[in-house]
Amino acid sequence: MLLIKYKSYHVKKNELSKNSLGENQLYWLEENYRALLVGNYSKESIRGYLSELRLLFHYYHEKNVEDITQQDITQYIIFIKTVHGVGLAKCRSVAHSCSFFFKKVIQKPFVLPTVLYPRKVFVLPAVMTQLEIKQLYNTLVDVRQKVVISLLYGTGIRLNELRNLQWQDIERTNQRIKIRQGKGARDRFTLLSPTIVKDLENYYRKYKTQSYVFESILIKSKPLHNRSLQIIVNAAMVKAGFVSGKYTAHTLRHSFATHLLDNGCDINTIKILLGHADLRTTGIYLHLQQSKRDGIISPLEYATHE
Repeated sequence: MLLIKYKSYHVKKNELSKNSLGENQLYWLEENYRALLVGNYSKESIRGYLSELRLLFHYYHEKNVEDITQQDITQYIIFIKTVHGVGLAKCRSVAHSCSFFFKKVIQKPFVLPTVLYPRKVFVLPAVMTQLEIKQLYNTLVDVRQKVVISLLYGTGIRLNELRNLQWQDIERTNQRIKIRQGKGARDRFTLLSPTIVKDLENYYRKYKTQSYVFESILIKSKPLHNRSLQIIVNAAMVKAGFVSGKYTAHTLRHSFATHLLDNGCDINTIKILLGHADLRTTGIYLHLQQSKRDGIISPLEYATHE
């Protein structure tokens, strides 16, 4: 029996969830789960990898897993692209899940070709202006909404890192917050500003949570679900006058990094604060930096004016 249960979801035009899995598929899902545990993958990565692999097995439910070929995987990716119109992120997720399984678990004698890793499209993320941040923060009166926004923008942490934040991670003496096992299973420190301290104090006086800063309403010892935090952020945005869905929790992280650059912080420091493994990932914020562009004069102005 698979140690972690995952919901299979309805797939339009081809109801994969109705294709039952046999002992062979369940065995390999279990083996994949064990390999991910041994590899010290995060809960989110394990959930994602198993979910993608399970859907692949549903699609080829009449085949033993050992008989699934490289061409089969390519055909499956074509199917989800054409029938469901999935985007780049979904295709990459499937490709990464298959790559791990076939390389590390079933150890078939072929390596998945790079064609299964669709070319990444360079898209600049949405960023709020500092005036919009001020509008958002000053509009909020609900202490939980305020501290969620304060932490996301004031520290640049990811939503899941916020979810797992514990009171013991708030180091007031050192004016820093410890992020435990962030993306890539890496610990790091980020900023703890006086405004965040004030917002946390106001929040604690009302909610008095125990271990986790944001606890589940139903189970006090468990953190609040990511979806609940997303709802809090969306409600705060709407209350501040922004169109629902225009800005998200991750927008606040992007804004944190971009505004640090605008205020003169060096990119290597921002890389450390964000928990990026590669400086090239942080480099996207150079494209969003407003202060450098404001000081640049187009050569057209020199050419057309005496």
